[in-house]
Amino acid sequence: MSMIPEIIVPDRDPSISSPTISRSVTETVNGSHKFVIQGYSLAKGMGIGKHIASDTFTVGGFQWAIYFYPDGKNPEDNSAYVSVFIALASEGTDVRALFELTLVDQSGKEKHKVHSHFDRSLESGPYTLKYRGSMWGYKRFFRRAALETSDYLKDDCLKINCTVGVVVSVMDCPRLHAIQVPDSDMGMHFGALLENQEGSDIVFDVVGEKFHAHKLVLAARSPVFKASFYDGESEEKSEIVITDLEPKVFKAMLHFIYWDTLVEDEVTVASGSPVSSVSETLSAKLLAAADKYSLERLRVICESYLCKDISVNTVAHTLALADRYHAMELKAACLKFAAENLSAVMRSTGFEYLKENCPSLQSELLKIIAGCEEECSSGSKSRSVWAQLSDGGDSNGRRVRPRT
Repeated sequence: MSMIPEIIVPDRDPSISSPTISRSVTETVNGSHKFVIQGYSLAKGMGIGKHIASDTFTVGGFQWAIYFYPDGKNPEDNSAYVSVFIALASEGTDVRALFELTLVDQSGKEKHKVHSHFDRSLESGPYTLKYRGSMWGYKRFFRRAALETSDYLKDDCLKINCTVGVVVSVMDCPRLHAIQVPDSDMGMHFGALLENQEGSDIVFDVVGEKFHAHKLVLAARSPVFKASFYDGESEEKSEIVITDLEPKVFKAMLHFIYWDTLVEDEVTVASGSPVSSVSETLSAKLLAAADKYSLERLRVICESYLCKDISVNTVAHTLALADRYHAMELKAACLKFAAENLSAVMRSTGFEYLKENCPSLQSELLKIIAGCEEECSSGSKSRSVWAQLSDGGDSNGRRVRPRT
């Protein structure tokens, strides 16, 4: 009879714990930015070493910007090349990153000019930016004469795409259990109350259209509704007539009250819309409703939408709306934009509306331009600016012919 070998497992020493495991993972946090340079021919001649900067954008916890040098960065090249760089625009020390710059082919042939660190081996590793203002890019990004006859320049416009990958190292420690917590569904449940009308105890008649709602929900969200429903001296009402809001506006406001969100497709302001339509957008009308019912979060949401559409042609009417409905962040953004683009804004039809209907806003704009209230009252610079605001002169004191 054969014997089966026995494997003897020694007793485990209780004083020795199981080994632990950790793993360091080095990867990139990536982000992209699209920079459109409109009016390339007008930017030429600004001088070697002078650049046009994109808006700052955030990747990996740092801010970045694209610098375009229409006359080049290197004096030795005598403006024969345009230069493009990516700059670290926030505080940082030894920030390691990968970069990609793409000059977009606007002919539709997809023959873009790409300079990239991604998808290729780097002998010396990622590029290191030592401090704020450090840059990576190309002094000789493209020969200017060739650029101006290429498919990269269309309608006096260049498009540059940039990708930044910030190198980060994280410690990956295994966890025995992970339980995923779902997103809050409170808005969904309250929204169902609105849609099903279950337990509703108040009806709003908005220009003949009926909306059922719940007093407690409205009172919890709006101090105006709370005072209306639960003020001891108020008469108990089961129906309220609303005459100063359109049904679609009131419906959107109720959706916000119950869901804490807006239906984005309905409220988005169309870019480039005529100035006369700014006050007719759902964003503007909801801003008025938010002001009436003290819905502060709704007010800020509407400010955000309207701020995205600020332009030379819309800023005056948007500024008037912001002032009327106490939208202070939107008002500050409008004043800053108008001050930075004063000459163009003064030639807009909206500026005439501002002069005729909102003289106090002109004074506030003057203070922004002058920098302080004292300078507004006594400085010669202030008088020059005031002349522009009051009689249509340009920054040199010359008369500007109004558009016809």
